[in-house]
Amino acid sequence: MDKQEFNEILDFAIAREQEAVEFYRHLQTMVKFTDQIQMLKELETMEMGHIVVIESIRKSGVKPEDIQRTPTLMISEYITADPETLDMTYQGILIKAMKREENSFKLYSEMSIKFPDAEISTLFRRLAADEAKHKLLFEKLFDDWMSTGN
Repeated sequence: MDKQEFNEILDFAIAREQEAVEFYRHLQTMVKFTDQIQMLKELETMEMGHIVVIESIRKSGVKPEDIQRTPTLMISEYITADPETLDMTYQGILIKAMKREENSFKLYSEMSIKFPDAEISTLFRRLAADEAKHKLLFEKLFDDWMSTGN
């Protein structure tokens, strides 16, 4: 893989993260409660942090040992609700976020398989691993919320 291909992939990943930033910004205009706005601002900040991580990969590259294995609670996979139809309750926001991270994880995982170049595959596996971490965060928040009897 040449430098241009590597940078194009990183640009694609950054664009996806920027879409997520805009998604959470937009949701902030739709909610009514201060706690919901605050949570969405935190999610927006988290996505901006992903952009910083991707830029650091641009500078230092990626190695297979950089990829961490993340467990999954499989909550997102069992939720069949269409995220687009959910209201802006805490539960709805968590489901939207979980599904968004799940879809990003699937996209990067599939792309890691489709590209035979080892460096490109490693890059996509790293991006997928990061999305798995984010998905797990939302699954834990959802699980905690459900455990309180909601």
